[in-house]
Amino acid sequence: MRVQICAIGRLKSGPEKALIDDYLTRFDRTGRALGLGPATVVEGDERKGGSMSAEATLLRRTLPEGATLVALDERGMTLTSPQFAEMLAGCRDNGTRDCAFVIGGADGIDPALRAQADRLISFGRMVWPHMLARVMLSEQLYRAATILAGGPYHRA
Repeated sequence: MRVQICAIGRLKSGPEKALIDDYLTRFDRTGRALGLGPATVVEGDERKGGSMSAEATLLRRTLPEGATLVALDERGMTLTSPQFAEMLAGCRDNGTRDCAFVIGGADGIDPALRAQADRLISFGRMVWPHMLARVMLSEQLYRAATILAGGPYHRA
């Protein structure tokens, strides 16, 4: 199952991009044997957005046709890492070809796009900058793959 992170904003070279690239490379390596991956990041240019609805239009253009849509939103369900791994495995096991994780811009995700999501998940009750949310999601994807593979990375 391919995984796509669809996000508003362009990430420049720097520590966040290095972390994302590292975690997604690890995810691809670990997930391949599990039927997970590759993982890619597709960015919508925030300068072409402006409003939440304009950003939603940009995000919709990045979504693979028929993808399971998972929106990262503060109103979403808070999952443990094993629950996140189960969710990912469940999508794969149900025949999902593409799973798209959507991260909105500074104002969040447009309500109409949020309503289209198959799942809403949250990284807690705090609001995170969208660039850090990408890092956290990338790490959790790698962690999920290691949990599903029975690896030692996740110690709970």
